[in-house]
Formats: sequence, C-alpha cells, structure tokens
Amino acid sequence: MSTPKKVVLAYSGGLDTSIILKWLQTEYGCEVVTFTADLGQGEELEPARQKAELLGVSEIFIEDLREEFVRDFVFPMFRANALYEGLYLLGTSIARPLISKRLVEIAAETGADAIAHGATGKGNDQVRFELSAYALNPDIKVIAPWRLWDLTSRTKLIDFAEKNQIPIAKDKRGEAPFSVDANLLHTSSEGKVLEDPAEEAPDYVYQRTVNPEDAPDTPETVEIGFEKGDAVSINGEAMSPATILTKLNELGGKHGIGRLDLVEGRFVGMKSRGVYETPGGTILLEAHRGIEQITLDRGQAHLKDELMPRYAELIYNGFWFSPEREMLQAAIDHTQAHVTGTVKLRLYKGLARTVARHSDHSLYSEAHVTFEDDAGAYDQTDAQGFIQLNALRLKLLAARDRRLRK
Repeated sequence: MSTPKKVVLAYSGGLDTSIILKWLQTEYGCEVVTFTADLGQGEELEPARQKAELLGVSEIFIEDLREEFVRDFVFPMFRANALYEGLYLLGTSIARPLISKRLVEIAAETGADAIAHGATGKGNDQVRFELSAYALNPDIKVIAPWRLWDLTSRTKLIDFAEKNQIPIAKDKRGEAPFSVDANLLHTSSEGKVLEDPAEEAPDYVYQRTVNPEDAPDTPETVEIGFEKGDAVSINGEAMSPATILTKLNELGGKHGIGRLDLVEGRFVGMKSRGVYETPGGTILLEAHRGIEQITLDRGQAHLKDELMPRYAELIYNGFWFSPEREMLQAAIDHTQAHVTGTVKLRLYKGLARTVARHSDHSLYSEAHVTFEDDAGAYDQTDAQGFIQLNALRLKLLAARDRRLRK
C-alpha cells in the first residue's frame, strides 16, 4: 500500500486510539482526521475532542448517530429476530457497518485517501470494519495498526505514550480486568478475568443489569406498539427508535434482563468467551416474536426462522453491505407488512414474557379454534381426507418394508 496522505481514524479518545493517532502521524507523516461516534455507549465525548486537539488534529468529527443506528441497523436486524449461534443479539456486530459507513463518507468529504481502525488482528471487528469499507469504496486504503506495528505489549504502549506526551489515566498504567465495547444495544465484555470459560464471571463485569436475584420482587408490565415490524411506542406513548431502546434498556436493566455468558465461534477461526448485556434488545426480541405470532402466516414464519441463522451469520461476519444480506433483508421486510399491533410483556427476575398480544391484522380466529360451538366455521370431517392424503406415503413405505421382511 502506498503511503497515505490523509487518514480518517475511528477515534474513541481512549489510550489505544490516541496511540494509534500519534503512530499514524509519526509513521506516515500524514494528516489525521478523527471520527468519534455516539452510538449510546454512555460516555462523554467532549474529552475525545479535547484529546484530539491536544494531539494536533484540526478536523474533528463527533456525531450523534443513535437514531440512525437504531432506525437503519438495529430495527432491520430485529425484523429478522436475528440471533448468532442461537443466543447472541449481535450488539457489536451491527454497530461496525455504521461506523465504517461514516468513516468512508468523511474520507470523501475531507479528501482523505485512507481510513484506520483500532481493531486487533485476532478479532472479528477488523473484518467487519474492512469488509464494510471496501463494499462502500473499493479504492479506499485501510490501515490496521495492530497488524503492522511492534507495540505488542501494554508496557510498549505505555512507553510510546510517555515518549509522545500522550496523557495516560492512572488506571491505564495497570492491566484492565477486562475489555468493554458498548453501544445503545448492548455491552460486550471480553478478555483477562473472562478468558477461562470454566470460571464464573465476577459480578463487577455486569454494568447495565442488576443481578436477577436482586431485581424487584414485583413484576412490571409493559406494552410495546409495533408498525410493520418496528417498535413505535411504549405504554401507548409514541417514541423515536433510539428513545424506545433507551427506555427498554432502563426497564430491562432494572429487572436483570438480557444477561448472556457465551463461548462463540469467531469468524477468524478461534472460540472466544464474551459476557453480554442486552436488556432492551432482549425485551424487544420477545415482543417482536409475540406480535408475529398472530400476524405472520405459518409458511412465512417458518421460512423466516430457517433464513434467520444465515442472516445472523452474515451480520456477525461483517457482510452487512453484501448483496446476499440485502436480498434476505428484502424478503424479511416483505413479511413485516402486517406485523402491526401491541404486545404486553411481564418483566420479572431476569425474564421478559409475552402475556398478551393484539392486532387489527391478526390471523388468529377464535371462531375456528374454540372448544365451544363454532357455528360451522370449521367442518371437522374435512380432517379425515387431509390425514389420509398425508398418510399415503407413510402407508406405502410401511407396506414396502413389511413386504421385504417376509
């Protein structure tokens, strides 16, 4: 790769990305533009601006992307009920394509010829950032310092920071007990004290949820309104996408909902252990499945469930901007035309359970399923022919096997 002239760096303001910023300046002698996204991680972003200015950056982008994140990435994913390996709600995975999208857009706006990220060479994020970037601009240069430099230990990082007058928080001089990634959908904790999957995660790892055992002893009921597969209200109050997820996080955290301790198969080949908290997302998934129960046809619902693992894997592996993900999204979105109504859930001690659902688009017919007189809505004698036709091949198989045994 030719030497970049100007680089847009995904910048958190933390020690690692501050070191990357200075390394880019010294290694390539290039101008660096910083981009810091507010995805609802719950941190003050102004210190990132101040630190970037201290390091000589003149073009600093700090953007509130919470609404776009939930509206254009989280909600479409939840229409699919996506779960990676049957459990993981893809909180980190779904944030990366949005960050990459803005990195590429800012590069075009500022005349930069390269972007850079702080993902390591062992994880999934490097793949997600770079596949998304190349899908949006095939000519963009991508710099991944963790795959290039010789700063391979915490000691070397600290030494580099001190030599280059990069401020180091006192707690950064020692080893952090675990690594955290957070956004409005979830928190993800990995490494250090969590590396041995045989050891239970310490209580201090959890940041957004109370221990379910310590959650309120009284259940709480919440009603979520949906239009065409997306949540639009809580308890009858219309809210924006990000506001809905924020409120559901508050409710879920209070009741200890959304904890997950998972050993997953990374795209790069190894297994890793992560502790996730997705309180609002866990409630949202339960509610979405609740409204689909009465508004989706059986054929739609079953095929959708078959497609879901592939869709989830595409997002996990970094293929959000791939044609196959977009193709699946079109099919999934088509199924959501009538997924409109309300779902009532009960939150209690780590669980969110659907207890009622209503929709003007409902396919549920009480007249057909009642145990009382159905007034001719369903002719039970029709079932005899239905059973005989479905049994025909089974009868033929059984007859053949009986004949061959003689």
